[in-house]
Amino acid sequence: MEIVLKKGCMEAVVTTKGGELISFKDGEGTERIWQGDPEYWTGRNPLLFPVVGNLKEGKIKINGETYSMNRHGFAREREFVITEQAEDHVVMELRSDEETLQKYPFGFKLQVCHRLEESGFATSFEIVNLDKREMPFCIGAHTAFRCPIFDNETFEDYDIIFDEKEQADSLLLNAGGYIQNGKSVPFLEDSDRFALSYEPFEKMDTVIFRNLKSTGVSLKHRLRGHGVHMDFEGFPFMAFWTKGAQKAPFICIEPWHGCAALEDEDGEFKHKEACICLEPGETKKFLYKVKIL
Repeated sequence: MEIVLKKGCMEAVVTTKGGELISFKDGEGTERIWQGDPEYWTGRNPLLFPVVGNLKEGKIKINGETYSMNRHGFAREREFVITEQAEDHVVMELRSDEETLQKYPFGFKLQVCHRLEESGFATSFEIVNLDKREMPFCIGAHTAFRCPIFDNETFEDYDIIFDEKEQADSLLLNAGGYIQNGKSVPFLEDSDRFALSYEPFEKMDTVIFRNLKSTGVSLKHRLRGHGVHMDFEGFPFMAFWTKGAQKAPFICIEPWHGCAALEDEDGEFKHKEACICLEPGETKKFLYKVKIL
């Protein structure tokens, strides 16, 4: 089921499949979200839960038992239930059931809210532990933006610009999609930006930063200044991805609380990098905002 949100001249479309915001048109009617062209990638803006990235051999250990889960978890594949709806926002909910318990043996409630704001949109996640024991989880966004935005532009006309100057390397993934031990690539050398190019994504698939000083980042046309700004405060990882070899016309900006398996991790869920553990009855909230430039 699809829900149309409106605020002023802005319009968004949200689907109950995966609880996902799949379209956002600015005040001039320009689509900003990648529309899932199967020639490149059918995704648009999936929600990553309860894991982010690949697990080792697709498996995770929980309290001595081994469970199987696909890359990025199962939330993006499930049907959410609408619990609140207004003209400018919608709240949807996913609860544990027999199917999720086979992959992730915890009672939980995952609530996602998409809300239009004065110059963009805000997406919030709320996770509640409904179980009687500690519940580990990871969560992240995978928001794909059209890049270039207009037909007379190129991907390389855009920059990624952080709110602060950074000294940061990109983590590296191995062939299995695991983060390599002790290996990284210098990327930001006392700089707040890098020019978009397909070359890094051909070599390393995903650009991944950990523990940046910045809590916001922009995708911005170098000369004309239009683009988007994302506030990702509270997320320790920021990743960027596109189909580099195919020269795909989109860039994903991905705030994560969690990441793909590390080469040397022991596979125990609660030991995963940036994993969060909730006590019974405890709630955790996350928020990221996108502003149109």
